[in-house]
Amino acid sequence: MKISKEVFNGATIFVGISVYFLLMNALGFADMFYLRLFNIVFVYYGVNKTIQMNVAEGKKTFVYNAVSAMMTSLVGVVLSIAGLIVYSYMQGGDNYVQSLSETFLFGGNPSVETYSISLLFEGVASSIIVTLFAMLYWNNRFTAD
Repeated sequence: MKISKEVFNGATIFVGISVYFLLMNALGFADMFYLRLFNIVFVYYGVNKTIQMNVAEGKKTFVYNAVSAMMTSLVGVVLSIAGLIVYSYMQGGDNYVQSLSETFLFGGNPSVETYSISLLFEGVASSIIVTLFAMLYWNNRFTAD
């Protein structure tokens, strides 16, 4: 069974983000919220790789590539949120998430579920933005519909 390029590159996004955050945590930089913004590089890499693979296969329609790129980033986001949920419960559940929320954009005492749903919305929004940027970059290589 062959794994689709969207799932493979989405999993690549997940692995990149996971290793990055675990490394940040191990080095003691987990409380620096601006370093968390660096995950956009991993999302862009996966989306760009999917579009690059599509173009190499001769699939050069704009809509096909936009959907493929969006699916790639959404797979990465969903896997990353699932990984965060598992990791949060391994680290103490709601208490761990509350320590994260002190340095992030949340107020109050969010639960693991609330934190994860909020990050899911943020991830979907960033997926749309990254997909649009990648599509603008590759625009001159697509055929007109």
